Order: sequence, then structure tokens, then C-alpha cells
Amino acid sequence: MSVVTQFFPPDYAATGQLIEELVKQLGKQGVDIEVFTSQPGYAFSSHTAPAVEWADQIRIQRSRTAQLWPGRIRGKAVNGVLYTLRATLYLLKACRRNNILLLTTAPPFLPVIGYLAYTLFRLPYVCVLYDLYPDIAIALGVIPRRNWLVRLWRAINKQVWLKAKGIIVLSPAMKQQIVAHCPEVADKISIIHSWANPEAIVPIAKQENWFAWKHNLVNKFTVLYSGNMGRCHDIDTMLEAAKQLQDEPIQFVCIGGGAKRDELIMEVDRLGLNNFTFLPYQDKQVLPYSLTACDLSLVSVDATTEGLVVPSKLYSALASGRPIAVICSQTSYLRQLMAEANCGGTFDNGDGQGLAQFIRFLNRDRQIGEQMGKAGRQYLRSHFTPKVISQQYLHVLQQALLSDEIKTMSQSDVK
Repeated sequence: MSVVTQFFPPDYAATGQLIEELVKQLGKQGVDIEVFTSQPGYAFSSHTAPAVEWADQIRIQRSRTAQLWPGRIRGKAVNGVLYTLRATLYLLKACRRNNILLLTTAPPFLPVIGYLAYTLFRLPYVCVLYDLYPDIAIALGVIPRRNWLVRLWRAINKQVWLKAKGIIVLSPAMKQQIVAHCPEVADKISIIHSWANPEAIVPIAKQENWFAWKHNLVNKFTVLYSGNMGRCHDIDTMLEAAKQLQDEPIQFVCIGGGAKRDELIMEVDRLGLNNFTFLPYQDKQVLPYSLTACDLSLVSVDATTEGLVVPSKLYSALASGRPIAVICSQTSYLRQLMAEANCGGTFDNGDGQGLAQFIRFLNRDRQIGEQMGKAGRQYLRSHFTPKVISQQYLHVLQQALLSDEIKTMSQSDVK
């Protein structure tokens, strides 16, 4: 099997780290895997990585060219196009030694090469849709809804989905969006959540956590936002809550990057707030400490992109054993998940007052917070571990290969 995705460690990008854990789990189950990825460029500690390396019997091949202007929108778009072209060349060479492709939407137009591989070489493919494009670009105002590019993109998506042997999405809302555009593929869509490893991320008391001591968080109630602060995330509601809590012993810690990070820093400075700490992305080995150096984890989705993206940070927050506050729309699948896990609270976009009240409540009653954190971690262990999720992926891949073999046999019978 060949896995094609732009982001993979040493990139810190969540999609890359998830794919790394997935291929390791599939490798343990006897699947021969190649990964074709890019040089680091999204969030990274080193600018280059080996062109070819082996990790746990998995062959990792990287495009040789470094990424251009990784922090800019245009740069990301150019890098995505260049990577897709390199991935196409890779497939021309590698198609004979693989029997199925697993393609992500990183970059968004990458699944097109699956369509090409199937058309040219009859190589079956499965798409993992992390984000739904062009819908996100429309929701964020990047492209007008009636633009010709939107019509073209949707027409290409439809052909890609129709030829795919399987489509994996991360939430029920994402499946509804795809079925609305292409009802013919409803039966081949599988909802498989993201995950986190509860063996790697283990609850640590703040008093015993070097990261909490290093950043002076031990004696303050700490609200943690860890991960991308991008255009699809609601940062304003957190800021409003922080404004209401500025005179109380509560600290907001934002770890990561993204398009809204600098805007938030500027606004915090303008308002003169001293209850924010901003830190860069942390190395993977630091995450078990940074994720547990808090009393509450914060997850948010902007109302405009509801159903188009899924916050992977939720799953590592569950593993950390801390209560969680989720900011999302009233129709979000996250509300049902949080109710089932019984691990925190959900808040409407814009409800900074409600979020502030919840933070005060947990600050007063730490025991309830501990109970919520334990319940969330137990829910993760039952539903969203690498072992549980990799079994679901393996089933989809096996079904994809089986359906392709059946189709080939039936075509031979006709001949």
C-alpha cells in the first residue's frame, strides 16, 4: 500500500502525526506500506529530512525540494501544487509495487492523482477527507460561491469520489455534506474519527509537570488552547472569556501557530491583557507534558466552517485527562460526543460569558474537573485509540481491494 500525504513528521502538523501513528499500527498488522510525503514546511523543527528513510519497516520517501514561503497562503497553495506534481511522478514509478493507494486532502486537490492512477493503471484508491473543499474556501470568503472555479472543483471532486473504492470522513456532518453534492457515493463513505494514543499522553499532576513549572502555570487555573489557530477556528469567544476573567487568577495558554495567532496577539496587546501566554509548537516528546500542564482544554470550530472541518486536537485533549470546553454551533456533532463522554461543556460561538462562567465553576470545584477528565480519557480508550481506529481503516482498505477484485473478475467473465 502507498500512503500519499503532504505532511508527515518531522512536521508538527496534526494530520502528519496522525498518519504516522496510523501507518505504524497498520504495519503491525502485516500491511506493507510506503509513505510519499514532502519536506517539512507547515510546522517544523528542521527544514530538511532524509529523501528516503525506514521507520518500523515502513519506507518513507520525501520530495527533494524544500517548501517555498510556508507561512503564506499563496506559498501554501504553490507548495500544494508542486507536491501534487511530485506525487504524480512518484506514482508513475511506484504504481507497480503497490496494490492500493491511501490519499489525504493534504493538499486539498491531492485525491485527483488517485483518479489518474485508477484511470491509467487500474490502481484502486481510498480518499481520507480531512477538510471539504471548495466548501471551506467559500465559507471563508476566499472564493465566491458562483465562481467558475467552484463549479470545476466540484465536478472534479465528483469524478474522484465516484471512482474511489472508499471514502473516509471524520464526522457525520462531513458525510452529509458529501452526500448532498454526490448522493451516488453514500454507500462507500465511512465515518472514522481521529484518535490519540493514551499510552503516550498520560495525565500528569501540574505539581509534578516540569512544563507547568517552567511556564509558571502550577499555581494558576490554566486554560489551554493547543494546536492550529487557523481561519476555521473560533478564537474570538476565548478572547471574550479572557477579557471577563482578566482580574482573576486564571491564565490562558495558546500553543501553536496559524493565521489567527498574530491577530490574537495584537488584540491581547491592544487590550492590555496580562492573562495570556503564547508558545510555539512543541516537539512531539514534549506534548505529554504541555497537554497536561492545564486545568481545562479548549477546542473550537468557527460557525462558518461547521461540518467542513474536524478539530483533531479534541482527541489528544481527551487523552490528557483534563476537562474540555468546546466552542461550536448548536448543530455540531461535537455536542453529542461531549455529552456521551461527559467530560466538559459545550458553548455557542460568541458565548464568551458562558465560557467564563464555566471556567469559574471549575476553578472553584477542582474535583468535578478531575471527574470530567477521567470520564473523557475513559471514553477515548473505548472509542478512539490508534488500535481501535486502525482496525476500522484496515476494514475499509480490505473492502476496497475486495470490491476491485470482484469487479475485475466480473469484467473477465463478460469477456
